[in-house]
Amino acid sequence: MDETLYVQLLDLTGGALLLTAVLVLWRRELAIVIKIFALQGVALAALVAVLAAERGSWELGTVAAGVLVLRASVLPYLLSRALPGAGQQRRETRPLVNVATSLLAAAVLTLVAYGVSRPLVALAPSPAAQAIPVGIAVVLIGFFVLVTRRLALSQLIGFLLLDNGITAVGFLATAGAGLIVELGVSLDVLFVVLVLQILTTRMREAFGDTDLDELRELHD
Repeated sequence: MDETLYVQLLDLTGGALLLTAVLVLWRRELAIVIKIFALQGVALAALVAVLAAERGSWELGTVAAGVLVLRASVLPYLLSRALPGAGQQRRETRPLVNVATSLLAAAVLTLVAYGVSRPLVALAPSPAAQAIPVGIAVVLIGFFVLVTRRLALSQLIGFLLLDNGITAVGFLATAGAGLIVELGVSLDVLFVVLVLQILTTRMREAFGDTDLDELRELHD
């Protein structure tokens, strides 16, 4: 692959990865957030596919296909099944941080990611390494979503954003995770999502809501 095209595709896929993370902060409707998460799965798979094409690795290409199926299809489907029913809370109405502040925090976290990743990028000044700050920014934004949202499903999406960022950094910082390693990690993530989906459904059936503050009041 031509190096100029390679860099442009890396920038495009990395930008899409970061943009979708920011959009998760911006939107509060759970159904739309899940769709945005699915788009991020497509962007992550495209990023891995670009790396596979550049390195001529069929194994990495297989991993890209697996990432596409799992993170752009299976996980969003499971999240959709965990959505509250009609008449129940399907929107994050009371996040700990409002939208404007969240977007400002995303900008700050992105700057922090570029700052803390400088030593890592300096170790291997390659086009892939230059995109590492984007993956770290997605990790930080995912953690921010995890700690500032009240609904269990929103927090689960934050966890998955964090995992997508870690996966992106892993592929960009190394020659690409082996097929078996990525398969093992993906199965772990799938298992966690299945367990949390079951817990979320049981919480809704028992208490009628998954707002963690409301559940804490019931405990008190």
